Amino acid sequence: MAAMIRLFRSSSSSYSRYLSTAAVSETVKSQSYPRNPVTTNVEPKGKTVQWVFLGCPGVGKGTYASRLSTLLGVPHIATGDLVRDELKSSGSLSKQLAEIVNQGKLVSDEIILNLLSKRLENGEAKGEAGFILDGFPRTVRQAEILTEVTDIDLVVNLKLPESVLVEKCLGRRICSECGKNFNVASIDVAGENGAPRITMAPLNPPTQCISKLITRADDTEDIVKERLRIYWDKSQPVEDFYRSQGKLLEFDLPGGIPESWPKLLEVLNLDEQEHKLSAAA
Repeated sequence: MAAMIRLFRSSSSSYSRYLSTAAVSETVKSQSYPRNPVTTNVEPKGKTVQWVFLGCPGVGKGTYASRLSTLLGVPHIATGDLVRDELKSSGSLSKQLAEIVNQGKLVSDEIILNLLSKRLENGEAKGEAGFILDGFPRTVRQAEILTEVTDIDLVVNLKLPESVLVEKCLGRRICSECGKNFNVASIDVAGENGAPRITMAPLNPPTQCISKLITRADDTEDIVKERLRIYWDKSQPVEDFYRSQGKLLEFDLPGGIPESWPKLLEVLNLDEQEHKLSAAA
């Protein structure tokens, strides 16, 4: 982890110089990921994983990554959260970030690497090991930098149709008092071209939060569609980067959490692990 911090610091100031380490995880070494069950030997709270979650804005990366983080006992590091935390601060980056986010643009590599290095440094001080990265890498350059210092075990690419993604983003709400996230969208999209029907029930807030709900500044239709366009332009090379290494698992979400979570665990060969953890609780 320390080597990653040093490299991210170096990269955020100069992309032409690299530091190298050997930080190899022995958790996942499957030869064929796409749409096939992944062979894992992961024990919750035991071995360390080094996973990446890819997917369009609003697809639910944070939801599934955070659940796996709890199941496996490793930190969930979401660059989107790092950006939002910085926006709330009075730091020197907050004004610059506000302009970028409100225009639906991607935050630069330099800024992301700066924020991520700080997060890793704080985690190292707390004794963290392993990670599930959410929102990083978003460019091939970032993926190459990450490869210089660690061996990513698995890259999970979550997928949903554009119409569903737009509805989900426009339905997102945050309680201004407790900070919890909700979604008022009720999604029911008929399947096309052989694709299954997708339904997602709303995630409604409790009574005490209803009057305090706010919408993120970047959750307007125009900005959401622009974010999706930018993401797709940038994401394909990153997907190809990991696909060529046999590390990309493409997972089409069949619906909301009740439908998708069990199937994702099954694909990752972690369904039995959740049963064990639940039984021990």
